[in-house]
Amino acid sequence: MKIIFSTALFFIFFMEDLLKKYFGFDQFRPFQKKIIDNVLAGNDSLVIMPTGGGKSLCFQLPALKLPGLTLVISPLISLMKDQVDALKANGIGAEFINSSLERQEIDDIQDRSKKGGIKILYIAPERLSQLNFQNFLKSLPVSLIAVDEAHCVSEWGHDFRPDYLNLKFFKKNWPAVPIIALTATATERVRLDIVRQLELKKPTIYLASFNRDNLSFHIFKKQGAFGKLVQLLDRHKNESIIIYCFSRKETEAIAEDLTANGFKALAYHAGLESNIRKKNQELFIKDEVRIIVATIAFGMGIDKPDVRLVVHWVFPKTLEGYYQEVGRAGRDGLPSECVTFYSYGDLRKHQFFIEQIEDSAEREFARAKVDRVVEYCEQAVCRRKYLLNYFGEDFKEVNCRACDVCLKLKEDSRDIQRKNIAAGLEYDLVLFEKLRALRKNLADLKQVPPFVIFSDVSLREMSYYLPVDKDNFSRIQGVGVNKLVSFSDDFLAVIIQHLQTNNLVSKTAPYSRSLPRKSSGQSSTVQKTKELILKKFSLEKIAQEQGFVLGTIIGHLERLLQAGEDLNLDYFKPKQDDFEIIKAAFSACGSEKLSPVFEYLQGKYTYDDLKVARLFLGR
Repeated sequence: MKIIFSTALFFIFFMEDLLKKYFGFDQFRPFQKKIIDNVLAGNDSLVIMPTGGGKSLCFQLPALKLPGLTLVISPLISLMKDQVDALKANGIGAEFINSSLERQEIDDIQDRSKKGGIKILYIAPERLSQLNFQNFLKSLPVSLIAVDEAHCVSEWGHDFRPDYLNLKFFKKNWPAVPIIALTATATERVRLDIVRQLELKKPTIYLASFNRDNLSFHIFKKQGAFGKLVQLLDRHKNESIIIYCFSRKETEAIAEDLTANGFKALAYHAGLESNIRKKNQELFIKDEVRIIVATIAFGMGIDKPDVRLVVHWVFPKTLEGYYQEVGRAGRDGLPSECVTFYSYGDLRKHQFFIEQIEDSAEREFARAKVDRVVEYCEQAVCRRKYLLNYFGEDFKEVNCRACDVCLKLKEDSRDIQRKNIAAGLEYDLVLFEKLRALRKNLADLKQVPPFVIFSDVSLREMSYYLPVDKDNFSRIQGVGVNKLVSFSDDFLAVIIQHLQTNNLVSKTAPYSRSLPRKSSGQSSTVQKTKELILKKFSLEKIAQEQGFVLGTIIGHLERLLQAGEDLNLDYFKPKQDDFEIIKAAFSACGSEKLSPVFEYLQGKYTYDDLKVARLFLGR
C-alpha cells in the first residue's frame, strides 16, 4: 500500500511540474487533476465545465505526457488559431487544419504530423467527410482524441452541427485510444446523447460547479438606459467589453451612438460581410477596439480571457443562452461584471417572435424559457442562487455579495468590503499600464492577441511583486519555461526601470513551485538539441523534431553555451552582411535587451534572428 501511495504522489508532482513548465501555473483548478489522471489511465471522459473553468488544459497537459499525437476536434476556426498561438507561445508543438489554410500549408502540417513534429493537432469536423483526410488521420500515431464543444453532436443541444455525426470515425479506427469530450453546458439528455453518438466506453462524467464567483450580476431597469450604459463604460475604461443586442439594426445603432459619444466601438452581426466581421473580431481580440456591440452570433469563436464587462442591452430569451454569454466575462478569474437591462417593451419583442413559431409544442417551450428569464429579472432573490438552482446546483450561502440584490443587504456591508479588496492584489496601476503597452507591442510584432503573451493576471502579479531577476519572474503565474526565455528580458527591463524611478522595493513571489534552476546536467530536451546540432540539423528542423517553437531551441543553444559546451554553431551564423548590421545595432543599444535593437533596426530582423546573431557576438 505504501508503494502505491508513493507512486501516485510522484505522478502528481510530475504533472504539476509539467503544469508549471509549460503553462506557468502553480496548481490545478478543481477537477482538472482528476480528469487528467483519468485520461492518462486510458479511460474515456465527458467533461461539463463552465466557460473559463479550464477545460482545455484537461487535454493539453496529457498531450505532453502521452507518446504520440493528440487530435482536437473544434468547430470554431478563430478559436483554433487562438489556442494554437497560445500553445506555441508556451513552447508546445501545435498546429491546426481548417479551411483558412492554403493547400501547401496543409500538406506541410500533415507531413510534420506524420514525422512526429507536432504534439497537438486541431482539426475542423467537416474534414472528416473527405476520404483522403480520413486516410491521413489513419497514418498518425494518435494517443488521445479531444472533442471540444461536444454538445454539437447532439440534436438536443443548443448548437447542433451535422458534421459532428461523423465523429464515430474515431472510436471505430482507434478503439483503444481514450476520448475526452468537453462542453460548457449540457442537460442530462444531451450528456447521454454525447456518450451514444461518440460511442464512448464507460466514460467517467465530470460535472463541475456552474458557479463563477468572480462574476457579479446586476439587473437594471431600462429607464435612461443609454446614460447608464455610458456610466458603465466609463467605469470600465480601457477594458474589453461585449454588449449584446436584440437585432442587427439595434447593434449598429448602439455602436454608432457610442462612437458619437467618444467611445471606440464596432458592430458585429451575421448580416455584415464576412471580411468585415472577421476584421472587427480581430480588432477586438488584439485590443485595437475595446467595445464590440453584437448579436449572439459573436463570442463562440473567441478565447479572449480579459473581458471585464458583458452587457445585455435586451434580456436574452433563455437562461442557458444568458449563462453562456455572461460566461465570456472574466475567463482569467479576475472580477468582471454582467449587466442586463430589463423592460416590458423588450418582453413584448420576445413574445412577438415566439408567436410566429408554428409548432405549438415548440412555441410553449419557448414561452416557458422566456418566463424563467423574466422571473430571474423580476424576483428580489440572489441572482447567483437563482441561476445555480436553475442548473440543478444548490448554492447554500445566504448572501453571494456579488449581485445587485445581495449588495443591498446592509448587514453584510463589511463582508462585502473585505471581499472585488481580496479579489485582487493591490498592484501598481501605473506599472500595469506600462506592462500592458509592452505586451501589446510584442503581440503586434508576433501577430498574436495580447493575452497569448501574458494574461492580465500575470501582469497584475508583476506589478505587485516587482520581480527584478529571472528566478522571481519565473514564479509569476503564467510564466513557463518558454515565456521565461522569450519575454523575461523585455518585461524585467520595464519593471526595473519603474522600480528605480519610483524608489520601490521588489517582493518575493510566494509560489513554492518555481521553474527548475540551472544544474550541472542538461534536461533531456536540451541534450536532444545538442545531439541534433552535432548532426548539423538546421534550427527549423531541430524545432520540428522536438515539437517546439524556434525561440525555445535558441534558448537551448544559450544554455548549452553557458554550460561551456564546445559546439560548432558556425552553420547557424547569419550572412556576414546581415551579421555586421545586427552587430552594430547591439553595439549601439547594448546586448541585454532585444526590444531596443529590434526598434533600432526598424523591424528588419525578427526577434529570433536577433537571438541567433547574439550567440556570435564576441565569438
